[in-house]
Order: sequence, then C-alpha cells, then structure tokens
Amino acid sequence: MKKNLLLFFSIALSLLFNHSKAQTYQLTGNPVVTTGWDLVSAATVSGDFIRLTPDQTSQFGAIKLSNVINLKYCDKWKVEFDFRIDGNGTTAYGRGDGLTFWYLSNPPAGFTAGGGLGIPANANGLMVAFDIFNNSTEGQMSKVHVLYGTNNLPAGNPNIEYNTTANSTFHSNDLNPTLPFVGTNYKHVVVNGETDPSNVNNWIIQIRIDGVLITNQSFTPSGGAIGMTTGYFGFSSATGAASARQSIKDVKIFVDKVPIFTNTITPFVCLNPSTGNGSVNLTAYANQFVNNPANYTITYYITGSGTPIANPTNFQYTGPTNISVVVSDPSSTLCDNGDARIILNPQPFDATDVTLTECNNNNAGVGIFNLGNAAVTNIVGVTKNYYPTLAALNAGTNEIMNWPAYPAANGASVYVKVTTPQGCVDDAKITLNHHPTVTVTDALLRSCFIQTNISTGLFNLTNANVTQQTNSTKKYYPSLTDAINGTNEITNPTAYTAPTGVIFIKVTNSNGCYSIAKVTLEVIQPVYSSVLQDKIICFGDITTLNAGPGFNGYEWSNGQTTQSISGIGVGNYWVKLKTGDCWATQTVKIFPSEQPVVNYVEISNSSIIVNIVGGTPPYQYSLDNVNWQNSNEFKNITRGEYTIYVKDAYQCEPIQIVVTVPNLINVITPNADGMNDYIDYSALGNKLNLIFNVYDRYGAKIHQGDKTNQYKWDGTANGRKVPTGNYWYSVTWTENNKNRTPVKFSGWIVVKNRE
Repeated sequence: MKKNLLLFFSIALSLLFNHSKAQTYQLTGNPVVTTGWDLVSAATVSGDFIRLTPDQTSQFGAIKLSNVINLKYCDKWKVEFDFRIDGNGTTAYGRGDGLTFWYLSNPPAGFTAGGGLGIPANANGLMVAFDIFNNSTEGQMSKVHVLYGTNNLPAGNPNIEYNTTANSTFHSNDLNPTLPFVGTNYKHVVVNGETDPSNVNNWIIQIRIDGVLITNQSFTPSGGAIGMTTGYFGFSSATGAASARQSIKDVKIFVDKVPIFTNTITPFVCLNPSTGNGSVNLTAYANQFVNNPANYTITYYITGSGTPIANPTNFQYTGPTNISVVVSDPSSTLCDNGDARIILNPQPFDATDVTLTECNNNNAGVGIFNLGNAAVTNIVGVTKNYYPTLAALNAGTNEIMNWPAYPAANGASVYVKVTTPQGCVDDAKITLNHHPTVTVTDALLRSCFIQTNISTGLFNLTNANVTQQTNSTKKYYPSLTDAINGTNEITNPTAYTAPTGVIFIKVTNSNGCYSIAKVTLEVIQPVYSSVLQDKIICFGDITTLNAGPGFNGYEWSNGQTTQSISGIGVGNYWVKLKTGDCWATQTVKIFPSEQPVVNYVEISNSSIIVNIVGGTPPYQYSLDNVNWQNSNEFKNITRGEYTIYVKDAYQCEPIQIVVTVPNLINVITPNADGMNDYIDYSALGNKLNLIFNVYDRYGAKIHQGDKTNQYKWDGTANGRKVPTGNYWYSVTWTENNKNRTPVKFSGWIVVKNRE
C-alpha cells in the first residue's frame, strides 16, 4: 500500500479542513442511520444497533459501505465499533459462529454458510474476525483471527480460523478466561491500520478490545490482496448450525485525506509556434489546490503513469495531456489526496484589442494611463511589452518603459506584444480615450470683515458655485499645488476664516476625474464715518454726535437708530454703521476739557505773574472774573490779597486762586530809631513752606529768615552790620489752597548802616 489514504469520493470539506483525525463514516443514532451503507439479509436496524443475525441457526447478515474506497494513497486509518454476541444458542452447539470486520474487494452480497464468519470463499482483502465457535472441538471460545490475503484455505473448506499463510495471518489465544466475547455487554474494539515504514506494501495492524492490546504487528498481503487498492469496509456475521444474536453499534471509520480547494483546473496553454511543443510550470498552479504549497509535498504524474514527472517546473508536452497531482501533508497523518488534475489542452493564443479610458484631469490635455490595466488576455504569467506604434513593436524599438504612468492625448493608441509562459506571442492594440472633462468655472465669494480682525472674513466655501456637474464631490485646498496633490485639505469649508485671497476647489466626478476651480475671497472692509470725531466739552456740558449721511443703517450704543444723537455728555459711545450687508462699529469719546492749573505765581515789586500749565491755550486772566486779559502779568499791584481767575480756550468755568502780596519794602536804616530798622515778613508766617533769603550782590546768601528770627532781617550778617549797599532777597511759600500754588516774591533792598 502507498502512503496516505485517498477516498474515491468527495469528503465533506468541513471535516477535511480540520487537520486532525475526523470521523468520516459512521453507524450511529437511535435508530441507527444507515445512509451510505448497504444492508444484506438478515442484518437489520434495531434501535441504536445493527443486528447482523438473529438467535437462529443458519443465519447470515452483513452491512457494507455503498461506495468503494481507494486505499492507494493511505498510510493510516482507524475503525472503532462495539459488538455484542448474546442469545440462547442451541443445545447441540451452543452459540456461534461470530462476526468479522473487513475491507474486501469482493464483499459478500448474499448468504454465506460455514465457518467463514460470514466471509465468502475467495474473499480478498483484510479480515478481522471475532470467533466464538471452535470448529475443531465444536465448543465455545473467544479468539481473534486476522487475514490479509484471500480466504481460500484450507482447500475445499475455506475457514479463516485455519488459514495460516505466513506473515499474512494472526490467531490469538482463547480469550474466554479473561475477555469473553459472549455476554450481554458490548465490547469496544479499536482497529488501527498503518503503512509499515520498513515495507510500504505491508500494513501494521493494531487491535484493542476494551483497551486490551490483542495484536500489533506487520502483515504482508498475500493472494488477491497483493496490489489491491480499492475495496469496501463492512461487517458480516453467520451462525451456521449454532445460533446467536450478533450485533454492532457506534461504528466510526476514520479515513481523512489532505483537503484541496478544487479537483480539476484547466489552465490556458499553447504550443510554441516555432517548435510545435509546449512547456509549462506545473508547480505554478499549486496554490489553486492548497494554501502555502511549500508546506506540502506535491507530486505530478502523467495520468495513467506510475512515474513522477522529473521536472514539473518545465514540463514539455506536444498535445493534450492530463496530469494527476498527489498532495501530501508531511506535518500530519492525513491521507494523500490524489484527486487533483491539471488538464493541458493547447489552444491557439490570441491577444485582444482593448480600450483604456482615463481622466483628462484639470483639462491638462493628457490622461495618465497604466497600460498594464489593459486586459488584452486573461492568461496568467504572460509578459507584456509596449510600443508607440505597430512598426516599433515589429522592429522591437522605442519600447515604452513608463507604461505604469503613460501620458496620452484623447484617441491615442499604443501596441502591446504579449508572450505566454509557453512562448506563444501575439500583439494587440490599446486605444487610449479620455473621460469627459469635468467643467468648472472660477467664482468670487465676498464676506464682511470680522470685527476682532478686520483683515479677515468668515467664508462658507460651499456657497461657491463652481460647477453644474451632478454626482460630484468637492474638496477645498489653500493652494493649487495642494489641490493637485490632495494635501492640506480645508476641513472646515462652511466656516473658513481667511483674509482677501484665493482658495481652490477640486471637483471630482463619478469616474474619479477632476478639475480645479479658483475661488477669489474678498473681505469687505469696514466703512466708517469721516465726520464722527471725538469731542472735548466742558465737564457737565452736553453735545450732539452726528455719524453723517450715506449709511444704510445706524445703531447707537444708547439704542437710537438715527443719524445723530443729542444731549450726550462726557463718556464713551459707539455706533454701528451699515454699508450693504456689513456693519462696522465705530467708537467715539466725549472728553471733559482739561482744566488749566496754576503752576506758580511770581510777585515782583508791583506786579504779579501767573504761570499756567494744562488746559488748552490760549488762556485768559482776570482779577474780578469780569474783565479779562490775555497777558498773564498784572501790574501796579499794591500790598494785599488778590483772587486771580484763569480760563482756557474752551471757556469753561474759570479756575481761581488767592494770592497774598506782602508789604513792599525797599529801604531799611537799622539805626534803632524805630523806623525802618528791619524787614519783617512775619505776617506770612501762616503760609506753607515759607522761606525768606537775602543775597549780596555776588549772589551769596547772607541771611535766612525763619521761625527762629520771626522771618525778619535787621541788616546784619553773622552778628555784624553789613556794609551800606544794595541787596537782593526772595520770599517763597505755598498758598494754602487745593492746588497748593507755589508763590515767589523777589526784589531788592537798600541797607543804610551809619554810625
């Protein structure tokens, strides 16, 4: 027997694709399902078992698989079943004869008498008998007999019990003392068959009954079993002159083979016109039978030949040839699968003219064609060479090397030379057409400015009407390059913030062709009032704000919607001005005028000079708030207290300060006569920061009047009388008003010191 079991019929794929042992045939159920099996009288279904014979004399029964089994490629198989032999038997002979499991090329088809246990004379194959009647002593026993050959001995009365063909038979000891076959309980039998690795023509048969090993040895085929490759699995039983009820149940026959996807493939092949022969790589089709062919051993035969093809990668043939393919799985004990066939039926080779259609994207004038997509043949493994003209193809010149991305105008054509793996050659014309161009037009979108960033607007790009193309898709890009390359897509086209500029819309139709439209984005700039300006008014006054004419609408911050608003005081205001559909917000401020401030006052002899800062020049000055002058100097002033008024150009309520003009003394005669003996400014002692200093003609300070000397000077310096002469003095203080006005009083004095 050759390695691995091959069934002659199809096995369920759901079982085959499990690379473990699977139950292929069975007799199970209640009642037993016998579909696919043939019952031979007196075998019958009785509940969950098959009763091969009733407890009567001269009975025969058998059951076999309906389909023949091909063992050509099997190296392992297994059969499990339960048997029971019971009944009353006969007075003369007791119970008999027994039953047999077999694989026979010529199974019994009718009654078989005698000691053959239901096996007919000259039966060829493997027989495993469970014998309960000793034909020599006509007594009871329990023996197992095995025959791998022909049931033809002894001559004239073939009986497996007495067949002792060397290396083809086995007879156990009587098992009655330890493992009797007769009884009410079923015995569980496991028969394993395996190709003997030391001699592939032999089988190693292992038999166990209720787990007890009965035999495990190699058997050599003899007689009609030599070279036998097909047969039937089955069971038979006979009673002879004795009687017994002999039954089997829970039969399971495990015969699996390597699963393949398909049994037959018919590839295109042709004969090389230059040689009249064909060559084919048979292994190229292996993946049509199994996944990962490298995991299998695959052998190729010319059908009917027992010799493997020596070079299947370059098999030579001259005409129609059938190849048998045997698939083996070295990693499992599955049977080889020899059902596969490769049918080689050479045909003339003819490449077909075809048309390719591509996009003229963005109306560029050319389409980019992958010439390899031209289905000029469905033959696998062909070689294609492309040429711009038929003349170039015939000459083998100017071959197109950029065929995966070949640019061509509408209606252009190229030619392809197609060579099959067998060397057959034909050429075909490829016509290159364009799909209709996607029509687009450029568009303009305008948007009002964004108040927080007036250089930008918020655009809904989907409102750009760039095409009337139906069933198209649009994508949006910031540049033409991005649109062509499909990069940096704008993902928020309904709310796109951008300054004035352009974007691009890629319009793609159902053919995958596209054109690109340019959309100009225009941000409408705000329009403001040129007449509405900030104002300065006197604090407490009111005024009018006027935005001017020419706008489509006005909305003031105080809720009014007129061109102007009145009665407005100091504060911050805004107005929304509508131009077209856009609103621009313009702010306006009304400031209080800045009050002028007296920086300092200078009193010199008979004049007062007022120094003003702040406010808005020109200033006006007054001593009575009635009569005003532009000069800041008041002349011919005498000793006393004066109120000075000042207002700026806004003519608001004037500010006022009170200034004290001290006693104006120009000569002292410190001679103790009680008249003009000293300068006395003690009357200013209530002023803030009062300082009284006397300087000689060189600018050196010679006296300082303060609280200690009651702001007086008697014409001395360091306790000595100063020389008669002219001296300068200054008196500074801060008026005790809210503005703390600094005052400076300066002049000269003559000191006459005589003894």
